[in-house]
Amino acid sequence: MEITLTGTASQIEWAEQIRPRVDLEFQRVATAFQTAAARQAEPDRAETLAVIAILEEKRSEVMANQRAGYFIRDWQELTDQVRQMIAADGRYQTIRANRRARAAQ
Repeated sequence: MEITLTGTASQIEWAEQIRPRVDLEFQRVATAFQTAAARQAEPDRAETLAVIAILEEKRSEVMANQRAGYFIRDWQELTDQVRQMIAADGRYQTIRANRRARAAQ
């Protein structure tokens, strides 16, 4: 699905350069989780696959944003935005709490 960005011509041009890097960053993180899941036993594997689903949902939300300024402001410099998005998700926090509880047993 091709997204039509909104903003000034220069913002759109800039955002069109940023968006592919953002998508690649999401893919890089997803690949890391997939590699980890392949080595895990249940229930960790199921939880890691759930994290990947959360990640893909976040990627869809980010990539569907039509505002060029959003990509310029929030994604121009790739640091740990993807990790922060995942960590802030309530479902991920539940998964982490479950893992901590299992580890404590």
